[in-house]
Amino acid sequence: MTCLLETTDLRSGYGAIQVLWGVDLAIAAHATVVLLGPNGAGKTTLLKCLMGLLPARAGVIRFRGQDITRLTPRARIRAGLGYMSELAVFPDLTVEENLDLGALFVDRHTARRRRGELYTLFPVLTEKRRQAAGGLSGGQRKMLGVAKALAGEPRLLLMDEPSAGLSPLMVATVLASLAQCRASGLTLLIAEQNVKFLELGDTVFTMEGGRIAFGGTPAAIQADDGLRRAYFGLGMSPRSTEGGLA
Repeated sequence: MTCLLETTDLRSGYGAIQVLWGVDLAIAAHATVVLLGPNGAGKTTLLKCLMGLLPARAGVIRFRGQDITRLTPRARIRAGLGYMSELAVFPDLTVEENLDLGALFVDRHTARRRRGELYTLFPVLTEKRRQAAGGLSGGQRKMLGVAKALAGEPRLLLMDEPSAGLSPLMVATVLASLAQCRASGLTLLIAEQNVKFLELGDTVFTMEGGRIAFGGTPAAIQADDGLRRAYFGLGMSPRSTEGGLA
């Protein structure tokens, strides 16, 4: 399969604190990749570095064969990267204003078409399009966050813990929405603690201490006794696990 995004020996951090230590990552086009790890493992730092919100201290990021390591976030968005932070939306803006902001770098015709498509994909947002995003439920805010990121027609969507703060029922709703995105051929990189997201994954990477500790299929992580104990608990499977990491 074609490699859409690749990092080589990627290093980054905050001030005097280094967080990423030589991350090597490869994401195939049209794949769903789950980046699994506890808080503090470096998942958010990695996504910010990929998006250009945090500079790389060393290493290379390639997207669609182009070296984007020094490109601005704006240039990366134009190249086809999309990003959904854990907060997901701008709470003081309406649903429609959030979608318009997500489509900032596409032409008006495309933005209008995408808005219609996204209202079809997320019908609950149609009813609330004039409502402030801060007044939505947690699950609705996550759906709006996904829709806002999709409004710019990204080739690869980076997502930071879409399950954060949600009940198991709302997690299932978000998973169903992402399954539709996956079926459309969108490439996804989902940073998560919740093993339920492995249901979507073609590939899973685990992060520990700012490094990639494991890379393989969801089946392979379950076949490894140590990893199964660490991430699912004894005798448990991702389909029976409602919470995050053990």
